[in-house]
Amino acid sequence: MTGQEREYLYLLCRMKGLGAVTIRKLWEELGSFQAAYYIEETAKGEDLPALKRVERLIRKGREDREKILEQYHRLPERGIQFITPWDPGYPKKLKEIYDHPMGFCVKGRLPELDAPVVALVGARENTEYGRAMAEWFGKELAKAGVWVVSGLARGTDGAAHRGALMGGGLTAAVLGSGVEICYPRENFRLYEEIGRKGGLISEFGPWDHPSPGNFPMRNRIISGMSDAVVVVEAREKSGSLITASLALDQGREVFAVPGRRTDPLSAGCNRLIKSGAQLADSPEDVLEIFRLKKGEILTLHEKNGKGLAKTEKMVYSCLDLQPKFLDEIIQQSGLSVGECMGALMELEWKGYVVRTANQYYGKKL
Repeated sequence: MTGQEREYLYLLCRMKGLGAVTIRKLWEELGSFQAAYYIEETAKGEDLPALKRVERLIRKGREDREKILEQYHRLPERGIQFITPWDPGYPKKLKEIYDHPMGFCVKGRLPELDAPVVALVGARENTEYGRAMAEWFGKELAKAGVWVVSGLARGTDGAAHRGALMGGGLTAAVLGSGVEICYPRENFRLYEEIGRKGGLISEFGPWDHPSPGNFPMRNRIISGMSDAVVVVEAREKSGSLITASLALDQGREVFAVPGRRTDPLSAGCNRLIKSGAQLADSPEDVLEIFRLKKGEILTLHEKNGKGLAKTEKMVYSCLDLQPKFLDEIIQQSGLSVGECMGALMELEWKGYVVRTANQYYGKKL
């Protein structure tokens, strides 16, 4: 892409009401972003959907041309990159979604192209339990080399970022404002540290203030650039559930951290689990999906991994909190009946496994 085309793309991305899909379709139909910018001259006779409305939006947007170009040329001095789908650093997973951004700003760095990425989302008004779980997941995932993505909102998002910074700094915040605007202000120190050690990402202009419509747009980026989404706490009707729904539509893994049945902030997570989301009662449950993709033997969480033989680890990795029948465990582990029974007896004796009924076994909390 030429430098001139990048400028025209930036100008189009800054036009209010002009979404990523519309910009992409204009480019596909007209052959360049310059042609899209001067649509009334280049699209004569073209049968484009809602052409008149698009023309009005672009003509209106051209009124701020000089101001936006001045902003564009200031980006390097502010340490901001404008990333497009033609750039080698554009996240591959994000490019797969239908409405991927045609351009976004980054302050700091993006995850490496093949790096594992997990989104941690949840309630803004979270409980102490939710805060602790978000920090724990963020820390352990980052320590394991996983990038943690969230939205820098108060509550769960902030806790997830803090945990990731404690675990090694692998975290990116997708903002509902521009990358030069911290929202909410209470997270300013966190915002600064993420900018230094991780990355601040926004589809909006660098100095754009947040508005309610921005947050659903940023949520598709959070889920779109991730391999999996983990919901830590969520009410029955919650923005986090919208992110989980987007993740399912995008073909991502969805996990939910369980909570007490009587806790309103766990109602959304518990419903997700009942609807088929994977239960995550520790970061190890999330890390397993990356090991499975690489074909590696699954390992236990650190607290369970000491002193266990290879056979015991294989059997333990086949279990979850919902008890399984012995025949299913044998089939999944690939072990003989004797080997599997011996491992289960050892795990039960060591306190890692509970037998709930005749030949039914599950992980012990």
